[in-house]
Amino acid sequence: MKLKNLTKKSLLVLALGASLVAAARADINVGVTVSATGPAASLGIPEKNTIGLMPSTIAGQKINYIVLDDASDTTAAVSNTRKLISEHKVDVVIGSTVTPNSLAMIDAVVEGSTPMISMAASARIVEPVDNKKRWVFKTPQNDIMMALAIVQHMAAAGVKTAGFIGFADAYGEGWFAEFSKIAAIKGVQIAASERYNRTDTSVTGQVLKVLAAKPDAVLIGGSGTPAVLPQKTLKERGYTGKFYQTHGVANNDFLRVGGKDVEGTFLPAGPVLVATQLPADHPARKSALDYTAKYEAAFGKGNVSTFGGHAWDAGLLLQAAVPVALKKAQPGTPAFRAALRDALEGVKELPGAHGVFTMSPTDHLGLDQRARVMVKIEKGAWKFQP
Repeated sequence: MKLKNLTKKSLLVLALGASLVAAARADINVGVTVSATGPAASLGIPEKNTIGLMPSTIAGQKINYIVLDDASDTTAAVSNTRKLISEHKVDVVIGSTVTPNSLAMIDAVVEGSTPMISMAASARIVEPVDNKKRWVFKTPQNDIMMALAIVQHMAAAGVKTAGFIGFADAYGEGWFAEFSKIAAIKGVQIAASERYNRTDTSVTGQVLKVLAAKPDAVLIGGSGTPAVLPQKTLKERGYTGKFYQTHGVANNDFLRVGGKDVEGTFLPAGPVLVATQLPADHPARKSALDYTAKYEAAFGKGNVSTFGGHAWDAGLLLQAAVPVALKKAQPGTPAFRAALRDALEGVKELPGAHGVFTMSPTDHLGLDQRARVMVKIEKGAWKFQP
């Protein structure tokens, strides 16, 4: 009888031990929503491709990536986020591709107490770091950082007046706010400011108003291939001033669709766009070249875009944060999600494809001026501007 009881106890101990081992080996679920179709597809596709290059294990834990397409639609992005949290029980959300979608997702991740790493640009996604945005991080450079690079270039080139044509959404408005702020400081007068929708097929009215102001340069506050339309229309109407675009156009689809109409354009971009042209001592060169090599091996030479780089950097942040979070809690639990949030906030001097990340309780981007370079489009290619 004693032997029988001992056997039962042994079995219980073994079962308990097996359950603890199983818990220790619980998978980490990473939910991803990207704009792989719709107006932002040229941004979302390289992001989706990059997710497939991310490691299948981190710190010995298996990683499951659940990737959904939000079709560049804000409502779909929110729906995807809620589905990832409630049905797939994800430990972290990566996404979305564009600013309006990412802003709309914040309430959902806060309700689910789940950290989020956005791949969209606007500073409003992470600033200020309040009770909601403490759960939100992002990898693209802030608009203010890139606006500063543009206005400095304009001033050095003798530009006195500038026109602005941007998206009629959070991306365009955010860019205009930062651009106008820096322009005033640097003595560049904004002579005209117009808006258009991402899905518009004509911007003739806006272009005519900009032309009437006769600016020395025009900044187009758009992203992806829809940012070609104003520049193409201005060229057709005879505009001969300087063209500037935002870092939202830094992919080959923009070059393909824009063709000769975007030749000579200046823009700020993440270092990964011109990784092979960077000085040997650039702090992001090694990481940028590593990502470039992996992406081109999978998808062909010359196909790297900065947008895929934003997804890659999200993956690097997770690789840095997950081992720290695992010391405090097990995946699939509220405690792990909270620990992962804390660990992301504690990342220091992490080299990425776009720069060096140092997060803090008040900075959920963590990039500095090492994260941007000026680029010119020459002969249908990106040319680093020292």
